[in-house]
Amino acid sequence: MENTANLYIGLMSGTSLDGVDAALVEITPDAPPRLLATHAEPMPAALREALLILCHAESASFVELAAAEDAFCHLQARAVAALLVQQGIGADAISAVGSHGQTVEHAPNGHQGGPAYTLQLDNPSLLAELTGCCVVADFRRRDLAAGGQAAPLAPAFHRALFKSDTEERVILNLGGFANITWLSKQNDAPLGFDTGPANVLLDAWCQRHGHGNFDDNGAWAASGHVNELLLARLLSEPFFHQPPPRSTGRELFDLEWLKGHLSGEEQPADVQATLAELTAESVTQGVRQLLGERPLTLIIGGGGAHNAELCRRLASRLPTARLRTASDWGFPADWIEAGAFAWLAYRRLRNLPGNLPSVTGAAGERVLGGVYAP
Repeated sequence: MENTANLYIGLMSGTSLDGVDAALVEITPDAPPRLLATHAEPMPAALREALLILCHAESASFVELAAAEDAFCHLQARAVAALLVQQGIGADAISAVGSHGQTVEHAPNGHQGGPAYTLQLDNPSLLAELTGCCVVADFRRRDLAAGGQAAPLAPAFHRALFKSDTEERVILNLGGFANITWLSKQNDAPLGFDTGPANVLLDAWCQRHGHGNFDDNGAWAASGHVNELLLARLLSEPFFHQPPPRSTGRELFDLEWLKGHLSGEEQPADVQATLAELTAESVTQGVRQLLGERPLTLIIGGGGAHNAELCRRLASRLPTARLRTASDWGFPADWIEAGAFAWLAYRRLRNLPGNLPSVTGAAGERVLGGVYAP
């Protein structure tokens, strides 16, 4: 493979907890990042259950944290190894692995009067030992230290991939949570924030009612009817009315949060339809907050890009938007997040900033992450 000095691997495990995504990306200073290969390493059920418990635990032992972190690190190492074998290259061909880690709690505004924090389980020292690659990790806390939300971090990567001088573009990531990035056709600083839950509640409600791990193509949501009273209760959550910068996670939006808004008489399919409408409405509110009714191209990434029912709801609420997927730019929708952490690793090795203060609210641009030599 040519130009191996420009090869980076990005690792991402999101709120779905279904596995580790590994993206091999070629990055050079004079061209957009180019996705070369991918591998998805499934997460063992026992590890997923342990991580879910940690995400919702009021307290946890160091033994539990260490065991989950160790198992997660080995899962990451298997993902890297599989990608290298697939491509027939060695660890020495990789400039760096960018590891996001597994978020178990994100509290950029603190909790009960305490300091701001964001916690990602990761062990970059062990990952460097296991893979033989240079590892860049702990991207979020530098932005947090500068007064930022530490999320979302992908918007800087979005700018590198999707910036246009001829049209307004909004990048919508429909992962466990939804976030948007506005790339103005002018040279204005990008803006963006988390709009609220996306797949995290849709998937959890499916799993609770025996409809599989996710709502395939949104078919179950399409079979139900939106409960307007429930939707209004869900949208009354203060998060939806906070001005940016803002970010969120499982510590707020989970099944317990949803159950707190249910009367107990709703039909399960109607709840699923209402959750899809909640995602569509909260995204719409965010887009309109940034651009009003102006024409735009909405570029959708993340697993939700495959949910036809959710995309239909978005299209009906955003009539001035032209919907496209990230795949139209040669970067498949499922791999944007992993690609972003490959790109952030590249930025770190060159001592270039990786955050966007206009998005996170940090005091200024910062070089993100620590470097762990093999």
